[in-house]
Amino acid sequence: MPRELLLATRNHKKKLELQEILHDLNLSIITLEELPPMAEVEEDGNTFAENAIKKAVFTAMASGRVCLADDSGLVVDALGGQPGIYSARFAGELANDEENNQKLLKLMETIEEDKRTARFVCVIALSDAQGNVETVEGRCEGRIALAPVGKGGFGYDPLFIPQGDTQSFAELPPPTKNLISHRGKALRQARPLIERLFRGSN
Repeated sequence: MPRELLLATRNHKKKLELQEILHDLNLSIITLEELPPMAEVEEDGNTFAENAIKKAVFTAMASGRVCLADDSGLVVDALGGQPGIYSARFAGELANDEENNQKLLKLMETIEEDKRTARFVCVIALSDAQGNVETVEGRCEGRIALAPVGKGGFGYDPLFIPQGDTQSFAELPPPTKNLISHRGKALRQARPLIERLFRGSN
């Protein structure tokens, strides 16, 4: 069994983040972009966990590989938890990062600085080819900036300032961001699960 971990994503920036965090596990990390086309998974769950599990199990069983799927999003207190599970498509199904960020800023125009609390949430699901699945969750508390700052990262990173910091996720060097990010925390919890899945492989 090759030490090949399939990510249920076509997002190259997510792949780079995971490679950085899991670099010492001696894994070959691939994405859906590197495989023949397969059916899209409809993310119709009501929670991050439901969506992550559905993506991981479907993709693992369809590909015959160990699969890692994550469902992540931004939860803003002043917006009643929005955008939440709709983070990637907050401004519409085909919206890009900038459009999503602009919609968020527009909705928060009148929100005072001390009320702009938010958190990133990441649920990671790991499934083997038989559909056996486990999940872990990571969170990062912070607040929403008044305007985008920084050129790094992706998604809402230019607007999210982690608790205890003055720089946005988009300003932080990747190693620093990975130490405190929701995805970094979830991946560190997932490491023993990944190692167990590949134990005994060459």
